[in-house]
Amino acid sequence: MKKDIPFHPVTGVKLAIAKEDENGDNWGVYIINQNLISLQTLMVTSKGYGKVEGEKRNTSVLRHLIEELEENSFARIEPIDPALFKFTNEFWVSYYIMGQIFDKKFIFVEGSMGEENISYIPELELFGVLHT
Repeated sequence: MKKDIPFHPVTGVKLAIAKEDENGDNWGVYIINQNLISLQTLMVTSKGYGKVEGEKRNTSVLRHLIEELEENSFARIEPIDPALFKFTNEFWVSYYIMGQIFDKKFIFVEGSMGEENISYIPELELFGVLHT
């Protein structure tokens, strides 16, 4: 059972939603590993939810697998349409380090992708919103 699995605190792993071009037409979701050890068998699920014109809406749930993410590196998880920024976007990340499982939920709340929250992300050399 899940309650029997020891989950350790996540450190050194960040998630970013970043502009991939000057116009801001293309955005991507990235995972950043700042640890000095690689991450194994990363599983990422993503979904969006919120209200549109007063009606509850949900996006499809997407699932991704990254076999290995080297130390001090990053990987692109998926593209994201800027139209989804009006939703709360949730990313559930699980991975292994030396046989131990780590698990963390990253949530970009509705409105968090506003221009006032966008900054330079040196690891990606792109502008976007970083979640730690």
